[in-house]
Amino acid sequence: MKTFKIFILSLLLVGLSAPFAQAQKKAGKKKKHQIIMQLTSNDAAVHKGLVKQLNNLKEGWGETVKIEVVCHGPGIDFLSAEKTGFKDEIYALKEKGIVFVVCENSLKERKVAKESMLPDMQFVKMGIGEIVEKQEQGWTYIKAGF
Repeated sequence: MKTFKIFILSLLLVGLSAPFAQAQKKAGKKKKHQIIMQLTSNDAAVHKGLVKQLNNLKEGWGETVKIEVVCHGPGIDFLSAEKTGFKDEIYALKEKGIVFVVCENSLKERKVAKESMLPDMQFVKMGIGEIVEKQEQGWTYIKAGF
């Protein structure tokens, strides 16, 4: 009878330890983050702050963070080849995996050609639509600026 009790107790301990081990394993995994940032300002101080925030996020979370910056309205100036003061910073951030997107509706409204944007930028028909879709997919929304 004593052997049977030890056997049952052993089964219970093994059965209870499996979920605990799985919880510990999950705790060791780094959380993945997906952030969609909206830029609607042509203010260089806002652009400088955005660059700092993006670098901080990549330095803090590295490969566990996926970031997309959607520029629309006056914010498209940030990605304009002629107007931006942050070309080197933008390309350095792209090297870190950050995606920059230009709103085609904003280009049309402002009568700006796609070709006037920095090379290798992505385009979407609606900047706001892109933000909504990312939020529906569970991305965290942050508006750049003051």
